[in-house]
Amino acid sequence: MRGATEKLRVVIADDERPARSFLAAILRKFDDVELIGEAPNGMEAVSLIESKGPDLALLDLQMPELDGLGVVRLLRKNRTPLIAFVTAYDEHAVRAFELNAVDYLLKPVDPARLRQTIDRVKERLEREEYHSDETERIRAAAFECESEDNKPLQRIPVRRRDEIVLVPVSQLVSIVAEGEWLHLRTTDNETYSICYRLRDLAARLEPNRFIRLGRGTVVNVDMIRRIVPVPGGTFNVILKDNQEFRVSRIQSRLLRERLLRL
Repeated sequence: MRGATEKLRVVIADDERPARSFLAAILRKFDDVELIGEAPNGMEAVSLIESKGPDLALLDLQMPELDGLGVVRLLRKNRTPLIAFVTAYDEHAVRAFELNAVDYLLKPVDPARLRQTIDRVKERLEREEYHSDETERIRAAAFECESEDNKPLQRIPVRRRDEIVLVPVSQLVSIVAEGEWLHLRTTDNETYSICYRLRDLAARLEPNRFIRLGRGTVVNVDMIRRIVPVPGGTFNVILKDNQEFRVSRIQSRLLRERLLRL
């Protein structure tokens, strides 16, 4: 059990220097808090969190290239601290956080509200109330917020050993689900794996560019080489890199409507 007199070790990640400075100034007024690092972007946040091992990470939900959600997803499970998102989202998004039991701070951050977050985190740590499904709740809440944005993804951050690769969505050939993992195949014949739900990722892709072939497969329409009818009214799809996928019965009807009619 964590000692009640130990200082709470905190890191900040925000791409706006004034926002970081404002948060840091508030935290430094708390005698029971130690600010152990600041990151100007999501990639540096991942490195900082994994190297410093903070108790709490205050993450800006909207950062370029790698946002707060991406940081959480890329952190190794045994290196994930408690998370509080700092966000400028509206009331709808705030309700999503509340429903998923994830802490959030609205910009501009109110010092009294930040104090509440610190106290809540300390209490949880002292009681050892950090559960293994914490990351999933964070992901669920943040996805609900992102879905309001309606902007298709341009790049997908992927962890490969000790580095982060930004995979352009335009280079995706296929996305195949296998258990909790998605395998992303690119035009460079590279395969990357991420832990993410296919339905959530598919919802953030440009709908005119990608099509679902079944429960576990999404492909880039421009990468389809041939569509072959098979008995029973379904299809096989052959991609330009020679990957071949069987299309489900339901998706075959949608594929016929979308691609096989003038």
